[in-house]
Amino acid sequence: MIEAIVVGAGFSGAVIARHLAVNKNKKVLLLDKRNHIAGNMYDKVDENGIIVQQYGPHIFHTNNERVYNYIKQFGTWEKYFLECMVFMNGKYTNSPFNFKTIDDYYEKDKAELLKERISKYYNGLEKATIVEMLNCEDEIIRGYAKFLFDNDYSLYTAKQWGISPSEIDISVLKRVPVLFSYNTGYFDDLYQCMPVGGFTNVIEDIINHPNIEIKLNTNVKDYLEFDLKDSVIKRDGTVLKVPVVYTGALDELSDYKFGLLPYRSLYFEYKTENIKSYQKAPVVAYPQAKSFTRITEYNKLPKQESIKTTIAVEYPIQYNLGGASEPYYPIITEDNQNKYNKYKSLFDKIDNIFICGRLADYKYYNMDQVINRALEVCDSLDLWFSK
Repeated sequence: MIEAIVVGAGFSGAVIARHLAVNKNKKVLLLDKRNHIAGNMYDKVDENGIIVQQYGPHIFHTNNERVYNYIKQFGTWEKYFLECMVFMNGKYTNSPFNFKTIDDYYEKDKAELLKERISKYYNGLEKATIVEMLNCEDEIIRGYAKFLFDNDYSLYTAKQWGISPSEIDISVLKRVPVLFSYNTGYFDDLYQCMPVGGFTNVIEDIINHPNIEIKLNTNVKDYLEFDLKDSVIKRDGTVLKVPVVYTGALDELSDYKFGLLPYRSLYFEYKTENIKSYQKAPVVAYPQAKSFTRITEYNKLPKQESIKTTIAVEYPIQYNLGGASEPYYPIITEDNQNKYNKYKSLFDKIDNIFICGRLADYKYYNMDQVINRALEVCDSLDLWFSK
C-alpha cells in the first residue's frame, strides 16, 4: 500500500522520498514525467566517453554544513574548484571579474590608480555587487562598474532573461560579484566538490531503497486529481489521506487558473571537437555573442581524459507551453511573484500537499538551496505525521 507520493525525481524529490522511506518507514511512490531520474541534474557518458550534463552545467558548492554532511553520504565526491572566464572585447578574463580584469582592459597607470581607489574606498572588503559599484560615490570606480555593466552584465542579462535588466529582480544582478583581489574561482564556498561518475549516480544512490517505487513517463495529472474547490487530492475518485510532495510548476497543476507563470528555458547545441581543449576554462560566458550566452566544455567539468572534447553552446529561449522546451528559471518580477502567490494560496488550503523545489517555490535556487529546502520539508513532514 502506498503511504506517500512524491512528484519529481530530481534532488528535491529524491531527498524527501528517501526521508519518508528510511526515517518514517513509509512505502513511497516516486513519479516523474521524464524517462529518467535526476531531473535537471541528469548526466550521462557521451560517445566520446565524457560525462555530459544534459540540462546544463552544475557544480556542488555550499557553506551549509547540514547540506554538505547530507550529500556526502551518497556516491563518491572529490574536491573541485570551478574556474570560469568571460570572453569580452576580444579577450578572455576571469569570472568573477577581479584585479586581473582591470589589468586586462586598462593601461598600466590607469589600472594601478583604479585598484588603489577600490582598495581605499572598500577598505578591506573582498567583493561587492555590480549594483553597489554602480552607485559608488567614487567616479572612477563607478566608471569601471559601468564598463563591466555595459559590456557584460547588461548584455548577458538581457539575453538570459529576454527582458531589460531594469525589469529583472535585483537579486539576479547580485549573483556574480566583482572581486577586489587577484583571487580566482567562481565560488568561495567552504565546500566545493563534484561526484565521481556524475550526479545521476548520486540520485540513484539516494533513492535506492526497497520502500521506494519509481514510475517514470508518468504525468501527475494522469495519476492524481487536485480538487481545488474542496481542497483535497483524489486518486480514482477517492480522497487521499497520504502526504503528496510536489516539485513541479504550480500553474500547470491548477490548469493555469491565473495565467501562465513565465519561465526561461535553454537550448543546447552539442558539438564534438577533434582537439583536447576548446577554451581556457570549463565554462566561458560570451556576453557579446549575438544569441548564445555561454559554452561549457565538459572534459574540464571535472577534468576527464579524452583525445576529443565535447562542448555545449547554450542558447536562452522563452519557455513555451506544449513545446519541446523545459521550464528552467522562474522570471522573478513583482507581477510574476504576485501571480505565483495566488497559485500558492490555492495549495496552502490542502492539508496533505507539500510544495518544494525551484519550480514549485518559483525561486532561483542553487543546488545546495534545493537540498536545504528539501530537508526543511522533511522536517515539516515529521510534524505532519506527529499530528
